[in-house]
This record gives sequence, structure tokens and C-alpha cells, in this order.
Amino acid sequence: MKNLRYLFLLFWVTACQAPTEEAQYKTHEKIVPTLKTEPVQFDTDDPAIWYNSDDPAQSLVLGTDKEIGGGLYVFDLKGRIIDSLTVRGLSYPNNVDVEYDVALSDSMTTDIAVTVERPLGLVRIFSVPELQPLDGGGIPVFEMESDSLMRLPMGVALYKKPDTGEVHLIVSRKQGPTDGNYLAQYAILPGDSNQLKLELLRQFGQFSGGESEIEAIMVDDALGYVYYSDEMKGVRKYYADPAMGEEELALFGTEDFKEDREGIALWPTSDSTGYIVVSNQQDLSFNVYPRNPENHAHQLLTNWKLSTVETDGCELLAKPLGPDFPNGVFVAMSEDTTFHYYDLRKLVVE
Repeated sequence: MKNLRYLFLLFWVTACQAPTEEAQYKTHEKIVPTLKTEPVQFDTDDPAIWYNSDDPAQSLVLGTDKEIGGGLYVFDLKGRIIDSLTVRGLSYPNNVDVEYDVALSDSMTTDIAVTVERPLGLVRIFSVPELQPLDGGGIPVFEMESDSLMRLPMGVALYKKPDTGEVHLIVSRKQGPTDGNYLAQYAILPGDSNQLKLELLRQFGQFSGGESEIEAIMVDDALGYVYYSDEMKGVRKYYADPAMGEEELALFGTEDFKEDREGIALWPTSDSTGYIVVSNQQDLSFNVYPRNPENHAHQLLTNWKLSTVETDGCELLAKPLGPDFPNGVFVAMSEDTTFHYYDLRKLVVE
């Protein structure tokens, strides 16, 4: 009888134990992608999407290969690498972002893609879709810092002021201070011979310190907000226009993540509504928040279990892109050296 009671107790304790991490993941049916890209050479990190307004089905996905000797890869909407456009031999490019109709001179504009070469302390700017350099080989950032470790750029996001068309670069770094000056914001201006230059506008942005860092940045141009992931703390929100001040408008997602907060994507559903999608990296999932809630109260709406593993960067374009993505596409990096493309019709906010 004693042995029987022991076996029953053992069975009860085992049954009541929390499931393993693997078992927890298996309880959620993962959404599979429409396709995966061809693999890059080293380590995928962050995507951006360039919209071809003349032929949306010919839009491009740009993605970084994060390693010394890595590159800025260009993919079509079938996930195939376009070798003729891909820029190889870059030194540890992290994030990438795109912007449209950036002034090269008083009479000439171009679309651009911006990434970094982290160990060199440089921002790189390329024309899109040609992927030709517009930066004279790279532009230094964080030059105000005496400590070279504080000058290593990491995350990038581009902001276009709706009223003037002026384009700004917001850049984070691998290491930074906790005095409210982690990020730098630069105006992107015409330089010499159809090259571009940067002019420092401000430093801003709180940081929790410790083992955390700041990489992922996203700007909502239409509403004028910038969001970034303080990875071990939460998602922080500020005004994108320096003239609006340095007030932190929100700190959200402090309890909704298993560990790191990573890539951020915007899903607009109108001029002022939509969703903010944030990679819940170690949970192998994405948290979804309202875009424009009252009093900046961004409360968790839902969680997507997708097929990506340990996602750093993600991007979303909610425009028709041909038969495979009639409502748009969500692109996310995965640890298998690919980017995964998801048809927006598969992604539901309940």
C-alpha cells in the first residue's frame, strides 16, 4: 500500500509540473510562412521592404547578413537573391531601413536604404533599387563620444517629416549611456557630387542599462512617433520630431516578454489606426499592440506563433504586392540564415 501511495504521489507531482519549453511551444499551432528566402552566407539580422509603385509585384526585400564580410542582400518576392543588386563585403551590418524621395540636390531625389558597418563606426547609404553608394564609402556617427566603444552603430530607422519632406536618420549603438542620450538623430542632407551627408540634430532616449542593449527602432511617420526596444526592459516611445521635445510618451511591454524585446514593425490599417508588432525573441513569437491607443496605453492584444526562430528584425508592408501577397507581407528574420515571408491574410489580431 505504501508503494502504491508513492507511485500515485509521483504520478501526481509529474503531471502537475509545468511543461517543458519545447512542450509549451508545441501547444500552439505555428503559422507557416508563404515562403522562405534563399539563405545568406552568415547570419540574417534585419529586413526592410522597398515598394515599387510602378509594379508592386516587383517590390524588393532587403536583408542584412550580420558578420565581418557580410552584406546587404536583395531578394525578390519569391525569396530569390538578386545577385546583381546585393552588396557584399560589408563589415557587420545590423539593421536596414528604406525611405522614398530623398533629396540629392535641389532638383534630384532618390529612394535610399540605410545600414551600418558596426566595427567601423559608419552608416552606409545606398540608392534603391540600384544599390549604389551615396555616402563616399561611409559616414561616421556618434563622433561626440570620446570612448570608441560608444561609437559602434547598430539599429537604424528613417523618419520623413510629413509637412516638409525632410528625412532624418535615427541610430542606436551597441553600447550607450543611461543619461537619456542613447540614440542620435541626424538630418540626411545633400552633399557634394550627388552624395549625402549627416547633420546631428539631437541625442535622446532612455536606457535601462545592465545586460540590455538597444537595436530595434521603428518610426511611425504619419503619427510622428519613434519606438525602440530597450531589450530587457520594454518598448519606449518618443516624438520623432525633435521640435516636439524629449518627453518619453510610453514604456510598454514590460511584462509581456519571455526575455528580449527585438524587432518592431508597423501595420497601419488607416491613417491613424493599426498595430505594432514586436518580436518576443526567446518565446519564438510576436506580440501585437494597438498603434494609437488613448493616452499611449499600449496593451497587449494578441501573440503570434510563427515559424521563425529567435527573430531579431522584422518588417511589414500593408499594400497589395501581387498574387502571393494581395494584402501585403510580413517579413521576419530566422536563425536558419533566411527571412520568412508571411501573407498578411494569415495574420489575425483578435
